[in-house]
Amino acid sequence: MRNAVIASTGSYLPETVVSNEDLKQFPQEAIQLIGEKTGVFFRRMASDKECTSDLAVQAAIACLDKIAYSPEGVEGILLATSSPDRMQPATAARVQHIIGAKKAFAFDINSVCSGSTFGIAVADALIKSGYCENILLVASEVYSKIMNRKDFSSYPFFGDGAGAVLFQAGDTSAEGVLHSCLRTDGSGSDTISVPAGGTMLPFAKMTNTRSAFFKMKGIDVFNFAVDKGSEIILQLLKDADVDINDIKCFVCHQANANIIHKIAGILAVSADRFFMNLSSYGNTAAASVLIALDEAISTSVVAKGDLVVTVSFGGGLSWGANLIRI
Repeated sequence: MRNAVIASTGSYLPETVVSNEDLKQFPQEAIQLIGEKTGVFFRRMASDKECTSDLAVQAAIACLDKIAYSPEGVEGILLATSSPDRMQPATAARVQHIIGAKKAFAFDINSVCSGSTFGIAVADALIKSGYCENILLVASEVYSKIMNRKDFSSYPFFGDGAGAVLFQAGDTSAEGVLHSCLRTDGSGSDTISVPAGGTMLPFAKMTNTRSAFFKMKGIDVFNFAVDKGSEIILQLLKDADVDINDIKCFVCHQANANIIHKIAGILAVSADRFFMNLSSYGNTAAASVLIALDEAISTSVVAKGDLVVTVSFGGGLSWGANLIRI
């Protein structure tokens, strides 16, 4: 058995920093609630000239450059995103071209905020099967361009960013991605969505411009995330026969600090074992887990040999978790 082993990580956050106080379109008393209810105080926003693939390219280059790995050696590129450059082609194709990964196949994964955990599982499966010796997984989101900036229920909580992981085939089953759990409940497909732009509601037939923007049912999402986030972690550890006390760090989707604290409480685990950076970046959707994983490794929060659980939840409804030995 061989696993997908983390060879390198990288991330990219746009230069523009937007604080809660910068959100002048909302009343002052409402702005004060943002930090209290979510733990978000700052977020990064892409420039007018930056699109999702631009952020993805920067994260991919940072990941490869860290170990001086040539893009020409990359065999496959998976791009997790729910804010693609265009409806088609796959945003991953532009990333492949720009970084110069000429022999790599490339395709997108859209599991909304669960994209990174789904992508980790797919990368591991491709490597386990023997089809690839390496996979570059990138997650990139530019939600600032698909949201209504006057919608207080969503706009203040999200940010733009990208993360990347280079996986390589390992010759042992004791390191790398050890196990994954993926779940979907399509009955909740309207809970988180961008209604217009596809074949269900083409832009040409759109009668309400708000249909072109991201929307979510906040309370339903909160409850879903707490319930399924804790449940999938317990299922993952049970399937892998690993004790929760052996996990060095939980890298959770950075949606809301209160969600993470509630998950920690259900698991009877100290919240200090959950890596959090959402105060600085907000919810970067699919990118959040890979950005957080890169920071956790880069700052030595986790080190070689540590067991890490990545977990996320998002539109679909979808949720997933991965057990990884760094």
